Amino acid sequence: MTEKLVVRARGPLRGTVRVSGATKNAGLKQMAAALLAPGCTVLRNVTPVADLDVMLDVLRAIGAGVEWTGPDELTIDARPDLHPEAPYEHVTRLRASINVLGPLLARCGEARVAMPGGDNIGSRKLDMHFRGLQAMGAELEVVHGFIEARCNALCGARVVLEFPSVGATENLLTAAVLAKGATIIENAAREPEITDLAAFLNRMGAHVAGAGTSTIEVEGVEELTPVASTLMGDRIEAGTFLMACGIAGGEIAIEGTELAHLEMVVVKLGEMGLKVSRTPDGLWARADDRLQAIDVATLPYPGFATDFMPLVVALLATAEGTAIVTENVFDSRFSFVDELNRMGADVRNEGRHAVVRGVPRLSGAPVRALDVRAGAALVLAGLAADGETEVLDPYHVDRGYPDLAGRLCSLGADVERASLE
Repeated sequence: MTEKLVVRARGPLRGTVRVSGATKNAGLKQMAAALLAPGCTVLRNVTPVADLDVMLDVLRAIGAGVEWTGPDELTIDARPDLHPEAPYEHVTRLRASINVLGPLLARCGEARVAMPGGDNIGSRKLDMHFRGLQAMGAELEVVHGFIEARCNALCGARVVLEFPSVGATENLLTAAVLAKGATIIENAAREPEITDLAAFLNRMGAHVAGAGTSTIEVEGVEELTPVASTLMGDRIEAGTFLMACGIAGGEIAIEGTELAHLEMVVVKLGEMGLKVSRTPDGLWARADDRLQAIDVATLPYPGFATDFMPLVVALLATAEGTAIVTENVFDSRFSFVDELNRMGADVRNEGRHAVVRGVPRLSGAPVRALDVRAGAALVLAGLAADGETEVLDPYHVDRGYPDLAGRLCSLGADVERASLE
């Protein structure tokens, strides 16, 4: 909290950057799922973001052994004598901590997990998690800030989610793999990270079909075994670099990602004038001129992801014309708008909508990162701002990006980490 990111506009971006492993959105969930199989699970392509440190603390508190066994390799020992309790001091720092609920309940028959924390971007209730687990035979109640769950044995059930929640889909999926009989999850989340989690579970011996569609079918098994697995590339980081190219201009190559994971983002950016095409190992992008404004609405995958919303608002703030951005997933995600307006942006927000009127140039100013993606959006805005932009509280950015400043600098940007005076 004694640091800041300093951004200075330096002109168009050039070069090649390789995306990190999807530690935040895929790795943390697979770390929790590793608790299902006694023994040592190995995860590769893991990058050290700040949220990873919190999940490591959670797993250690539960009794699992965790150690780095290579530069990007993490080994998790889900020992036989796990203590199925995730304490408040760790869970309150990370929303993804709730992902240990399903695995602990399935393996230990009980779990005590503090109510989770994370980014302050809107209400994210756990009703769907609870109803799904209750349908599978679990008893749950919230007592003094802790979720207390128990069951004699989980049994397969048909669960219909009222919204394709990623977290609920993950928790129900990891509980169902050890349940007796078949579980069907309807209106399931379809994100690539769900597909990656299902593939991970299947390598452990689970029987999961339909991941990546709205109906996931799980046939429970008696036990799972540890495996070695490699995380997918971080599609949100890849999209961040695409938007950086749109804001600063230039020509870049992004390695380690897939066009299929970013299809809607690429479609929208293409409509704005950013040229994007597939390469053998990722994507190529070029922005020759100032982009054109278009309307954007966030939706569950395969729609335009809510994680990209702050980034696209920063992009639209420098585009030609006026756009309306609608946030359909979270109800309090526009809190960063005041910070962006400090930089000379013209953004008016009411409820779930924002009207963005593009300006030719932003103005560097001191601003504050309020969450992971909002902080990244302010850094990107600084690429098209006169003077210096100082982004305070960069620890929010660190929660999802291993070294955003360094990676942007590798493309020719001028971003540095500095101490607060």
